[in-house]
Amino acid sequence: MAISVREISQVDFVLWDDYVREHSEGTFCHLSGWKTVVETGAGHQCPYLMAEEDGNVIGVLPLTYRKSYLFGKALISSMFAVYGGALASSESAYSALEGAAWEKGQELGLTSVSYKTPKSRHKDASGWMVEQERAATFRKNLALGADAILLDIPRKQRAVVRKSLQNGLICEWGGDLKTFYSLYAESVRNLGTPVFPEKLFATFLDVFGDAVEVQIVRAPTGEPIASLLSFYYKNQVLPYYAGGNALARTFGAHDFMYYHLMVRAVEKGKQVFDFGRSKIGSGPYKFKKNWGFDPIALEYECQILEGCQPQDLSPTSKKFELMVKVWKKLPLGVANILGPPIARHLG
Repeated sequence: MAISVREISQVDFVLWDDYVREHSEGTFCHLSGWKTVVETGAGHQCPYLMAEEDGNVIGVLPLTYRKSYLFGKALISSMFAVYGGALASSESAYSALEGAAWEKGQELGLTSVSYKTPKSRHKDASGWMVEQERAATFRKNLALGADAILLDIPRKQRAVVRKSLQNGLICEWGGDLKTFYSLYAESVRNLGTPVFPEKLFATFLDVFGDAVEVQIVRAPTGEPIASLLSFYYKNQVLPYYAGGNALARTFGAHDFMYYHLMVRAVEKGKQVFDFGRSKIGSGPYKFKKNWGFDPIALEYECQILEGCQPQDLSPTSKKFELMVKVWKKLPLGVANILGPPIARHLG
């Protein structure tokens, strides 16, 4: 039977998610709900492609089409995601999906299609470029129980965590989204980055329900000082969006927060802590290594039209250096107004 590829609609979501969950390389970022989140929360088009053969699903490919006057047009698998790319049951299904994505890109007038693949399939292929030694992800099996988790943390970082546990901090689960967002917005402003729309986070909660959890850390006085939005998927927990104010560092709130998430995850029956993506050599990269996580290099890849150059989609690109410097100096209220219309193109 010939392989057919088509864009899905909402009636296909169950079939799509069943395939993702059964695929050995399926991730939370591949789930169909991501399409709703990006379309509703950020206003982008998401042409999700499904490959079928003899009436059976044999592959899926999530895509986001970004159209921005400031950053240009791009077709990405997928925006706001750490992981992306096609999942398929055979090489022919992979080829069919990527071929359909390339045709879609051509229709949109693009010269490249970008994939956030954990592991490249096209290192030596003509017309493809692989991004190596730029970013890494961090994954580790969790020890069983609070004491075992603490002992599994390297000695120096363990001492930092122990100190944070003595500071009278309060860990709150199922926290208020507005509290989370205010701390997150302040944190990214301080880094010189526009904040994502609050609607994006609200849609994550609406779409994924219990698979999303908001964690708030409060000072002994009750003041919120750090926040985290995490995803649960199969046997994994993925701390995804974190924020904090000036007091967070003073109290060691982030160390406290991540340790408590590890304990919480084990209590929920999760086995893997996915610390997410960081740029190699950056502060977050070193922070995660200090926790005893070994970096796993990500091999994002891009199919490019002959004679053209791939787009630099990273918000840490040198061409944005001036913008970062200016953004750090903006009053928080101003940054929170100007940020979302810009940041929705940066995921």
